[in-house]
Amino acid sequence: MKQQQRHEFRPSWDLCREVPYIQDEQMPKKRVQFLKWFSCAIVGMLVFVLALLSKTSFLLLITFGNNQTKIICSEQKPTALLGIGFVLVGSSVLLLLKSTWKFIFKSATMPSKKTLFWVLCVEFLVALGAAVLTIVAMPHFDIVTNVMILNSVSILSSVFQVVAECLAKERKRLIMLPVCSIFLIVTGYVLFAISYLAFESSLAINISVGLAIVGTIFVSVNWWENYSTLFAVSFLEDISRDIAQSRNVVCIISSLVRILVTSAVVGAYVPLSGQEWKLVKLVFETVVVSLVAIQIASSALCRWFVVVACKMHALRRSFVLPMYLASITVLAVFLVPTTVRLPKSNQTSTCFDNFQPKSSDEWLLLMLTDAIRTLNTRDIVVHKKTGGLVCLGCSALSWWLGLMLSTVYIWYLKIHRIERTQDLFVRRMYEGAFLEQSMLLNTRFEIRKRIKEKKCAKETIRVFLCATMWHETYDEMMKIIISMFRLDKYRPKTKEQHDVEFEFHIYFDDAFKDVDNGRHANEYAEILVDVIKEVYTIFSEEDPCTFKQKAALPRQKIINTPYGGRLEYTLPKGNLMMVHLKDKTLIRHKKRWSQIMYLYYILGWSLNRQYFKKLKAGEELDSLKENLKKDKENTYILALDGDTDFQPSAVMLLIDRLKLYPEVGAACGRIHPTGTGPMVWYQKFEYAVGHWLQKTAEHVFGCVLCSPGCFSLFRGAALMDNNVMKRYTTKASEASHYVQYDQGEDRWLCTLLLQQGWRVEYNAASDAYTNAPQDFKEFYNQRRRWGPSTMANTIDLLGSGGLTSQRNSSISKLYILYQIISMAASILGPATICLMISGDLVKQKTFLTPSGLFLIGMVVLYIITAALHPQEFSLVIYGLLYFLCIPSGYLLLVIYSIVNLNNVTWGTRETGSQAKTTTVDTIKKKVMNATCCKCPCLESEDLSEKTLPAETITKTEKPHISLETQRDHEFQLSPHQSKCDHK
Repeated sequence: MKQQQRHEFRPSWDLCREVPYIQDEQMPKKRVQFLKWFSCAIVGMLVFVLALLSKTSFLLLITFGNNQTKIICSEQKPTALLGIGFVLVGSSVLLLLKSTWKFIFKSATMPSKKTLFWVLCVEFLVALGAAVLTIVAMPHFDIVTNVMILNSVSILSSVFQVVAECLAKERKRLIMLPVCSIFLIVTGYVLFAISYLAFESSLAINISVGLAIVGTIFVSVNWWENYSTLFAVSFLEDISRDIAQSRNVVCIISSLVRILVTSAVVGAYVPLSGQEWKLVKLVFETVVVSLVAIQIASSALCRWFVVVACKMHALRRSFVLPMYLASITVLAVFLVPTTVRLPKSNQTSTCFDNFQPKSSDEWLLLMLTDAIRTLNTRDIVVHKKTGGLVCLGCSALSWWLGLMLSTVYIWYLKIHRIERTQDLFVRRMYEGAFLEQSMLLNTRFEIRKRIKEKKCAKETIRVFLCATMWHETYDEMMKIIISMFRLDKYRPKTKEQHDVEFEFHIYFDDAFKDVDNGRHANEYAEILVDVIKEVYTIFSEEDPCTFKQKAALPRQKIINTPYGGRLEYTLPKGNLMMVHLKDKTLIRHKKRWSQIMYLYYILGWSLNRQYFKKLKAGEELDSLKENLKKDKENTYILALDGDTDFQPSAVMLLIDRLKLYPEVGAACGRIHPTGTGPMVWYQKFEYAVGHWLQKTAEHVFGCVLCSPGCFSLFRGAALMDNNVMKRYTTKASEASHYVQYDQGEDRWLCTLLLQQGWRVEYNAASDAYTNAPQDFKEFYNQRRRWGPSTMANTIDLLGSGGLTSQRNSSISKLYILYQIISMAASILGPATICLMISGDLVKQKTFLTPSGLFLIGMVVLYIITAALHPQEFSLVIYGLLYFLCIPSGYLLLVIYSIVNLNNVTWGTRETGSQAKTTTVDTIKKKVMNATCCKCPCLESEDLSEKTLPAETITKTEKPHISLETQRDHEFQLSPHQSKCDHK
């Protein structure tokens, strides 16, 4: 009784604790936020300037074709028309090259005859409309009309929006926006016709006005695909689906149709209009070719930066706003310098044959003055007819507002964190003559009501976090346990949070040891139990009040299993954690067999077996097949190491990638090595370069070849595919098997996925941290495993390169060639180092030697790459150590790996000295505290830390054992003497 009172008295004075440092999700620093804002501003400015250049250069070419302009003489007008034709087909040529490349090296699916006929008809109408509008009609109009009439191509998009939203029974206020857009565009047409037909009527003008209106309507058909799936018309849905599957062939056909139709219109219109091609070459060598080059280059760059802006989630300020302002700014550029006149000495003739400006300023002045002449020579301007001027201004304003209202939905468009370009924009390329209009109208359109329905109908994703452990230290265990508890806090298991569910599994290899009375849990298992208890106490304390009683550990289950034992915990937020303690005398140990164990437990026993039970219960077979397929697609496994540290956002980024792209079978993040010392510094730079260059190159050119097992997310359907999970259980029986199967198991699993047709991707924003070898011996032993296994798996993939490129659309024959060259470079690496060492840098006393130039090139490459990753730029400091260690890493390490091929041990954590030292240090600390304090209350256990009894479930009944009792008695488990063997 007296002793218990002492224990009750202790919390009143012993308030200080030693707790681990838990780093939550960090908010971006101010300088990072400023850098992001600055980057968005730069991208937005570039989009605006490039759109300005594209539109201005195109309108100048249109102006050159006007009979009122003097910069090009009347007999040389076909030059301007030819330049307009090149602008029209410029984007089609780029699309043809891109699609042909993908057709040769990726997908070559052919469309159906119905789809082919539809594509031919639509592309013919669009190409004809664009050519007639820009080549035949627009050269007859003034600069104000030409700037704004391009905005009227949104007419049919507005009509399609009204129809789609009416069918979806959308709210009236949302339907009114495209209705107003239609009204404004039609009003612009009427006022445009009045301003010309009523005030300056002539046969040529009348024909041009009619052709312009018809041409804009034809061009507006171009974006039909953006709305085809919203009309509930099976014909359009089938065509859209077929086009999506055969996109490369469709783009090739559409590009060829555009080029042919545009060429035919240009070639036919020149002789029909009474002009000749004789003097085209004389003028085409000067200003026209420059404007065409500027227009095509600026348009392509503008489209690229628009995609960058969308990827940066700067949709409004870096994409929509610059596009809206482009037309207004171009109009201002042409109208502001109306008072400027040509130099008097050069005004006698402005044709190219008699007048050549001496400077760029004179060129610019001449072109702007010639452009404004198209307006000043109009009758409504010369005689200042108010009615005509009002019609001109109102028509321009109506078209501009009509475009804004038809694309205002982009302002509220939600972009996923890793949105692909093909999902954001319907068509692959822009329209050269309608850059800002095509980029806006090509952006994905969605019905808001359907977006909400999709959100409500989202299926739950189940993610199983599976960590493999073996001889980790206290600090390493603390990292992974804290990461799991952080994720439990981020996604509690409640009814409100049902988008993602998490379940945690830890597979502990070699968790038992021999003692006098049988097999008991070893010191590593004891440390893990202590870590879980410590972290649970911290995360369960929502109120850090001094007077509040400490939270009790929840009920746990201690279960005897055929492979050893299992602990089950319910985490503070309701998610389940299981610790599987493996006895190597009962089941195969090492990492690959632990992975096989959780693959079959989760995907086989937990997932697949329930459907067999339902089938026996009499449920319908077809519905069971469909539900099983969905469950396989929505079940993910996050492979972890026992020392991985990560934040919830990193996991969510990988989940998003698998959710958005069903062809992705696995995704990995950016791995950061942690630790101290020169060996870790070397690895920090090596990891950085590998992710900056190699991983990114593999992701872009083809597929990532290795998704590391320390932090990778796998799709259940991909793992359960043929020749993947079953083949992964193959027991090594040959020398090459030991190298490929057991020395680099994560790379082999990715090889199996790639050979089966699945894509493996890399997400650079998903960061994870893992301990790296800190001494030379452990580093060499680790790389002794990695080097030969990498080469063995690459040779395996190259050996089946032809078949893999047929099955996997992401792996082309060119990518196979890239890997062959990379393999050859790896083989020649030691010889290259020898040549560098034996080089004559010192003898020649100059770097202008092959070895010196190679070294300089590598340094420049690494510095530029680091500059593109500003948050990691400080890692270049370790680059000096990396270069100094090149002979060791690329020559001695290769020799060490080759001469130790017979060694198939793991190489790291082979001894338990670290864990034992930690345990001994803890005991010494307690003894020293007791000795120094001389306090009677420290002579026995602290009874104030109360825990609920743990539940033990075995084949035979056992008494309840508390966690403290369990730890004091070395967590005694008597595993069943039956083996769980995977073959």
